[in-house]
Amino acid sequence: MSEFINNATQRKEQLKHLLLELHNGGNPALLRRHLISALKNIPYNEVVEVEQELINSNTLSEKEILDFCDLHTAVLDGSIDLQGAKDIPSGHPVDTFRQENRALEKEIEAYKEVKKKLDDIQDAQLPGYLMQLRTLFNNFSDVDKHYRRKEYLLFPFLEKHLITGPPKVMWGKHDETRELLNKAHEVLTSPVSSADTFRATGLPALDHAVEMIAGMIMKEEEILFPMAMDTLSEEEWYRVYMETPEFGYCLYDPEEEWHPQRAKVEKLEYAESGGIRLSSGAFNTEELEALFLHLPFDITFVDKHDKVRFFSHSPNRVFERNRSIIGRDVRMCHPPGSVHVVEQILKDFKSGKESKAMFWISGFQKERFVVIEYYAVRGKEGEYLGVMEVTQDITHLRKLEGDRRLLSYEN
Repeated sequence: MSEFINNATQRKEQLKHLLLELHNGGNPALLRRHLISALKNIPYNEVVEVEQELINSNTLSEKEILDFCDLHTAVLDGSIDLQGAKDIPSGHPVDTFRQENRALEKEIEAYKEVKKKLDDIQDAQLPGYLMQLRTLFNNFSDVDKHYRRKEYLLFPFLEKHLITGPPKVMWGKHDETRELLNKAHEVLTSPVSSADTFRATGLPALDHAVEMIAGMIMKEEEILFPMAMDTLSEEEWYRVYMETPEFGYCLYDPEEEWHPQRAKVEKLEYAESGGIRLSSGAFNTEELEALFLHLPFDITFVDKHDKVRFFSHSPNRVFERNRSIIGRDVRMCHPPGSVHVVEQILKDFKSGKESKAMFWISGFQKERFVVIEYYAVRGKEGEYLGVMEVTQDITHLRKLEGDRRLLSYEN
């Protein structure tokens, strides 16, 4: 059969037939030629539908599809039609996934360049060469954040829409990649007798891990992401977006925010009672309270109306504070002789003329050296939100000399 099949049902049946032949021992290269000849291009959604139908009909198990997943990719590579795929707005969770893939591709290219040098590496140069590879594979390990966001944020919504098989198969490939990365780290941290030994026994483990990462990029961008864009509602994507910072980003820090255009977005419930979500992470209230107790400096926040709103109450504060100052005008919290300084700082911070003021006291309580800093707190548009006072006893820091490079606990 050499003519292009343009009927979706026929196309899917033909793809099923080819995949089953592959599972029965068919030659991947021959089947790929047959695929190109018979089907030319496969719409991305039909690839997912075929795999799901094979699982639902018990024709193939999830494990069988997992075992043959890379061969599926090899046969389908270059034959998936992305025409009709939705545009992806800047800042959208899928845009973030794709930007992370671009960052991973840069690391893959860097790995290829470093690998080229291996033929000329002598035994004496091997330690430095392995250091370069360790740096690259530390970066590759960041992909775990990318995979975890898929597993815990994206896949549950796909399963809600009855797309269960492909996410489970992809999760299995994630785990395989994690194992390969662990193996790569073992190779790079284990003693190696010679460059020849590393070329023969170490390099294949590294190659395999990088190939898995590269293969997953293709599976995501040509199948998973276009299909997910068709499947999830904007409300669902917004929930993915809001939860994303909790898992972190892979080699990429998004600069643009995304807000749904056509969705009614309700206030999201926090995962934990009393949870506090910020742009770079989240705490529950107990964690946040403990964090402020353990900061090695004191913080006081005064809002834009000059009212004291917060202070950290560590047991070793430099200046005493009590809860009676909350809501109080900051001018009333200073001696009359220094109120004019407070007024000047507030005036200059509010006007935008200045953003930081610094003072220090030598001989505080006879022996202590204390630094007091004031920072203007501004919003995303530069608007004045208030003042943060940071006070720190740096007496012990001024006594430091030389280096300390070995672990030593402080009493």
